[in-house]
Amino acid sequence: MADNLPSEFDVIVIGTGLPESIIAAACSRSGQRVLHVDSRNYYGGNWASFSFSGLLSWLKEYQENNDIVIDSSLWQEQILENEEAIALSRKDKTIQHVEVFCYASQDLHEYVEEAGALKKNHACVTLVNSSKAADSACLPTEDESLSTESCEVPAEQTPSSDPESTLEVNDAEATGEKENHSDDKTSEEKTNENVPTAEDTAEQPKKNRITYSQIVKEGRRFNIDLVSKLLYSRGMLIDLLIKSNVSRYAEFKNITRILAFREGRMEQVPCSRADVFNSKQLTMVEKRMLMKFLTFCMEYEEHPDEYKAYEDITFSEYLKTQKLTPNLQYFVLHSIAMTSETTSSTIDGLKATKNFLHCLGRYGNTPFLFPLYGQGELPQCFCRMCAVFGGIYCLRHSVQCLVVDKESRKCKAIIDQFGQRIISKHFLVEDSYFSENTCSRVQYRQISRAVLITDRSVLKSDSDQQISILIVPAEEPGSFSVRVIELCSSTMTCMKGTYLVHLTCTSSKTAREDLEAVVEKLFTPYTETGIENEEVEKPRILWALYFNMRDSSDINRNCYNDLPSNVYVCSGPDGGLGNDNAVKQAETIFQSICPNEDFCPPPPNPEDIVLDGDSSQPESSESSAILEANSEIPAETTILGNPEETSE
Repeated sequence: MADNLPSEFDVIVIGTGLPESIIAAACSRSGQRVLHVDSRNYYGGNWASFSFSGLLSWLKEYQENNDIVIDSSLWQEQILENEEAIALSRKDKTIQHVEVFCYASQDLHEYVEEAGALKKNHACVTLVNSSKAADSACLPTEDESLSTESCEVPAEQTPSSDPESTLEVNDAEATGEKENHSDDKTSEEKTNENVPTAEDTAEQPKKNRITYSQIVKEGRRFNIDLVSKLLYSRGMLIDLLIKSNVSRYAEFKNITRILAFREGRMEQVPCSRADVFNSKQLTMVEKRMLMKFLTFCMEYEEHPDEYKAYEDITFSEYLKTQKLTPNLQYFVLHSIAMTSETTSSTIDGLKATKNFLHCLGRYGNTPFLFPLYGQGELPQCFCRMCAVFGGIYCLRHSVQCLVVDKESRKCKAIIDQFGQRIISKHFLVEDSYFSENTCSRVQYRQISRAVLITDRSVLKSDSDQQISILIVPAEEPGSFSVRVIELCSSTMTCMKGTYLVHLTCTSSKTAREDLEAVVEKLFTPYTETGIENEEVEKPRILWALYFNMRDSSDINRNCYNDLPSNVYVCSGPDGGLGNDNAVKQAETIFQSICPNEDFCPPPPNPEDIVLDGDSSQPESSESSAILEANSEIPAETTILGNPEETSE
């Protein structure tokens, strides 16, 4: 492919994370010639989503990710006397402290292969001893637990959804009822016969046994995000998706409920006016108090006298002055504002509460949306837009160095793995590609992550297709609150009969040390003896992954050593719930590259496009550049109209 690459572009983007993909799409849309490369074999970087076997391949890559010896003579010979090179790193150091635990039972002599997957080598899985599963001291070590499976195929990602004209939001329960529509693929019919359905599970509770073999066989049903986020229904990313019409490449589901875990009890938090007045958890007095306070938060800026005196205290202390019961204070602080009890100021809390309320009612009873097939769909959607407008994509394509002119101190070209020099005016580089020499003065934060596959929801309800978010407050000084997002099978992120649970917090230790206490509160390890015990209240963990991820957001570019002015740094995922940081970053960089240009304007009317060649060219280039749409999209969707016309 390198032989066919043009030798000159306007913008070269290195890395396919969300900020880079948005910038590439915006530049391509404004008429810039864009080359978008990634040394990985999948889109998204640390924003990616994987099938189960794809995730095991990703883990294996990090387990074997030793320093790569590169013959630098290929590119050093091309550096002229008036030039110098900024070498890029070939080793990704953004993921650390990876630990994998398998609690589900499996016949170790059974050959297991993912349905429909390419042929691959298979290794035995390191299991946690059932009798000792509850004792964390008996869990396997990192080296042992990472020997889960040997995979020779590239890490598999989820394909993008079918294009539609507007942002689509599926109803969780309706999709769950219709999910059998996606099971019709002939390549998976035999496999599905071995998997118990929800009806079978209800009628035969003793047979509710999910093995590791079933998880691997149904691995294509899983779409596991490396970063766990939701979209605020009136957030910057949703507005950008609608404005640019990129929303036609994805579908979304409503988060159906917000939960609170208090005094060992899980309960649903009333959010909307209807929820508040229908709630049986609140007294009539509490309902009136809550509605009065939420009404004030919606227009707090118009009444500065009521909060100005409290600006110097935390939001938690401010709530105690507002005649709210401890129950209401807990709901507002941890489930509505979702702010820190110790560090968030009164203004921060009021802003967060107003934003929460402002997003209610646009697409559902909660402020949040989740993309079908996972967060990894979003970078791919913007990559598709970039390709439609002429962007060129190269995965598995490494860049050896940036070439800098000594006199002007501007970057002028890159040299790729084949020794080809490619000239450009502007260069965008994702943070993880910089070498240690470039980042020696950068102080990174870390995010602690856990991914669990469980056998049931943390809170039972009439429907098994609930999508939930829960904030567990910090209990010890120096620790942080933990965000828990539970996804059901109708989100197309896990197999039937299971739930996919994401836990996220700011790191203070390793991911397992940060998150294990919360995991033990909400879940219990899966054991054979526990299957027949119907009195077990907690969901059982079938499989668990812990890892720390680098948070490179909000780092001043001056912290990087000797970066030319036309080289822009894109950060990886941050620890926040929304995606506003990525959108702000993308728009700021785009305005530096293309001042006075509209950021991702609506696409032109197809009838107004004049092409030099065949009129079908954009469509063909789109299908060749980006993965084809997935055929398993649920049948029933709700098509939303113009956002300004939607009812509050």
